[in-house]
Amino acid sequence: MTWDWQVFLQDDGGGRTYLEWMFEGWRWTLAVAGASWVVAMLVGALVGTVRTLPDRPWLVRLGNAWVELFRNIPLLVQIFLWYFVVPKMFPAFQQVPGFLLVVFALGFFTSARIAEQVRAGIQALPRGQRYAAMAMGLTTWQSYRYVLLPMAFRIILPPLTSESMNLLKNSSVAFAVSIAELTMFAMQAQEETSRGVEIYLAVTTLYALSAFAVNRACAFVEHRMRIPGFIAAGTGGGH
Repeated sequence: MTWDWQVFLQDDGGGRTYLEWMFEGWRWTLAVAGASWVVAMLVGALVGTVRTLPDRPWLVRLGNAWVELFRNIPLLVQIFLWYFVVPKMFPAFQQVPGFLLVVFALGFFTSARIAEQVRAGIQALPRGQRYAAMAMGLTTWQSYRYVLLPMAFRIILPPLTSESMNLLKNSSVAFAVSIAELTMFAMQAQEETSRGVEIYLAVTTLYALSAFAVNRACAFVEHRMRIPGFIAAGTGGGH
């Protein structure tokens, strides 16, 4: 087999090289993943929190329904629902860019998984943390804001790291609705150049570098925010 890396310097027919096209696709991949991560964290933290409220059973049931709904429907199906079905049922969404529809689908899908981690993190805390906050006169909101959530998020940082990396990789399904991200570039460039080996190796390298960067960034945050003695006491010093 003969390698031909010069393929990336060829014109794609639109006034740019395949290398420029690939980096443009990489930017779209990072944009989809980044925006979806924000949605997933905000919604997941909210849903995970309400599932642990001791005196709001209806909110707990609502949170459980959200998790079960978005966790049990395949991601690709959710992408198609948001892109093709929702705009038909709700005409206002016809004006929403396809990029945002994909972000909603991917963000909500991931929020269900993050909500489960947030719930587990809060429930892993000793009950004395909640009682101590109540004894100090804090309201339920203040107890979560200043005591429970800060500690819970420190505990769940390792699984959040894995979830962030999974979200980056899951962003590849955006190609199914013609978002011009890396996977879409790879499929089209391979068809146009017949150099699938070089194209897919380059795209795989960019995905791997992106995931590694996310892993290192989350590891840095985990190291800086670790609760001294808490993880060691609970797990024997490991993660």
